[in-house]
Amino acid sequence: MLPKEFVARMEGMLGEGAEAFLAEYGKEPWQALRFNPGKGSLEEFLGKHPFHLEPVPWEKNGFYYKKEDQPGKHPFHDAGVYYIQEPSAMAPAGLLEAEPGEKILDLCAAPGGKSTQLAAALKGRGLLVSNEIHPARAKILSENIERMGIGNCLVLNEPPERLLLEFPEYFDRILVDAPCSGEGMFRKNPEAVQEWSLENVELCAGRQDGILDCAAGMLRPGGRLVYSTCTFAPEEDEGSAERFLQRNSDFQLQDMHRLWPHKIRGEGHFAAVFTKAGEASGYETYSRGGLQKGISRKDCGDYFAFEEETLKRPAEELVRNTLYLKFGDQLYLCPACLPSLKGLKVLRPGLHLGTFKKNRFEPSHALALALRPEMVKRSLDLDSEGQRVREYLNGSTFPAEGDKGWYLITVDGYSLGWGKLAGGIMKNHYPRGLRSL
Repeated sequence: MLPKEFVARMEGMLGEGAEAFLAEYGKEPWQALRFNPGKGSLEEFLGKHPFHLEPVPWEKNGFYYKKEDQPGKHPFHDAGVYYIQEPSAMAPAGLLEAEPGEKILDLCAAPGGKSTQLAAALKGRGLLVSNEIHPARAKILSENIERMGIGNCLVLNEPPERLLLEFPEYFDRILVDAPCSGEGMFRKNPEAVQEWSLENVELCAGRQDGILDCAAGMLRPGGRLVYSTCTFAPEEDEGSAERFLQRNSDFQLQDMHRLWPHKIRGEGHFAAVFTKAGEASGYETYSRGGLQKGISRKDCGDYFAFEEETLKRPAEELVRNTLYLKFGDQLYLCPACLPSLKGLKVLRPGLHLGTFKKNRFEPSHALALALRPEMVKRSLDLDSEGQRVREYLNGSTFPAEGDKGWYLITVDGYSLGWGKLAGGIMKNHYPRGLRSL
């Protein structure tokens, strides 16, 4: 049952088109996944997958799947081969037109669909800052960044006002996928219907104004800003864009997009594209705290001993222009352009390499997911349709042959986690918190 005020407003907005629009709410929502190019080539994936896929027109790596496919239960999902994402939600990140080497901010990033899409565009170069104000959702965001094998992402848990103090005119491009009244998700998420009210629409619109103004202050001259919502409310869409331009005379509106569920195979979405006045060429950006200082390579001795024994190619190939950071006994590989982390609530500063133990180094699950089989000296491939991969995901050990040491466990060639072989037994190092039951 849709709210009466919502129905009345949509009938006024759409006129004769309202009947087709409202009829969509009696249909099943569209489902899609987005391939992760960090795992290899799209062509290779299309030759391996067991699903019924059809392309999403506005995203080259996006594909509709059928309800019976259940890709969330397939080992490829655990391996970060794809991200399950509503098809319309794939549009805003593409409008940002991110380029490798840039500094990108996803200001309202959880659960991570658009951030992982932006990371694919960066191709391991530059810096992606993914921020989420709510701690629990920020944790989910960080977990999805890890699952997709992303190394050049700084995950933060801060309010926009705090980030504005640290990053004045710092970012080349900013995505603001703002908290909204969620009208575009009514079909997919019935809870959004129960939470909807005209008062909440007004509340969201006011909140969006504040978030957008913070984003404006963090964008460098000549930069690009994309504002998106999953609502139809004019106060939160065209209204937010108009109010933003009135408050920020140095911005220009480039384009606006509305995705209607009765016109496309997807839910409702809105996006506005802005550019900031000024010359982009040669503009240098600096955070208030300057650059983060790393530790010396000589302080990572046990890690490099592990790397020499286990990897064919250095992990530095995963993150261009790198520095090493140590938090307690945890080691991270980060982009050299990483801003100072002092005073920030950091969930993930880059690629988690692993843990220093007594006289040894233990690699992290994040490192396994970021690697490819050709980067390691020893790997063991499991069949995605076989029983052994299920046993591995359950945490079971199993017999195996080969030289002792760390093995990258893969599924149909995609990295899945670590195993350590000794005495003909492969010890399972798949994280306990991720194990299936």
